[in-house]
Amino acid sequence: MLRAAVIQLNTRSDKAANLAAIETAVRASVARDRPDWIQLPEHCEWLGGSSGAPAVAEPYRNGATWTLLSRLSRELKVWIHGGSFYEQSDNPGRAYNTTVVFDRDGAERARYRKIHLFDVTTADGAQFHESATVDPGKQIVTYDCEGVSVGCSICYDVRFPELFQQLMKQGAALIAVPAAFTLLTGKDHWEVLLRSRAIETECWIAAAGQWGSYSTPAGERQSFGQSMIIDPWGAVVARVSDGLGSASAVLDMNFLAKVRQQIPVAANKAIHVEVSL
Repeated sequence: MLRAAVIQLNTRSDKAANLAAIETAVRASVARDRPDWIQLPEHCEWLGGSSGAPAVAEPYRNGATWTLLSRLSRELKVWIHGGSFYEQSDNPGRAYNTTVVFDRDGAERARYRKIHLFDVTTADGAQFHESATVDPGKQIVTYDCEGVSVGCSICYDVRFPELFQQLMKQGAALIAVPAAFTLLTGKDHWEVLLRSRAIETECWIAAAGQWGSYSTPAGERQSFGQSMIIDPWGAVVARVSDGLGSASAVLDMNFLAKVRQQIPVAANKAIHVEVSL
């Protein structure tokens, strides 16, 4: 059994205020629910449009966000799956969109760089061009959290089921989806995509989202929220709707095994697609 929590934030372009909000939210979640594992949203430290990513990107280790999450994990004795923050790329003037995971001792246990970058024009004409300043990751990442294998993804990755199939193939029982989903796409796609990935992989899915408005050079943007935890049958078992907050659930691995026994998707798979990066 693992008690997991997802935290919903309204991150903006004031990094100091955002880091303070992270600490407040993590402490509140630990005090209320006593989780073993906490997930933060994508861009937990700064949200102001990807054009600003290189300016706020942190070094590989010991930047402000890395240090805060490591300290909180160690002090509160909880795993923190750090959503994502901007990390300095090996290419000058660019960044990675990076998840870093810390164990109960504050030690880094995993690092995942977002593979699928958000380069789209939405129906309302808003343009997003993440790859203009962000380099894609190249590695599929899982890690062990006290006997539970956790697979890593970030936001737009959820639209690419091949990645989730590879995470399942590598043994994932829980897949993390920190996100800053847009309001327009989130209304119709967010829950459908998350539940689909849970049903297809027969994994637990935990998705911590950004909620509310934030400013970018291109204008005001809105994040959808609706952070949730979904069981391997595809049912939503915990949710944060609008506003700030957190939700938690106990992830029963016996239930996961039962679902996989009832519908042995992995064993019945006839077409195997390998992901090349």
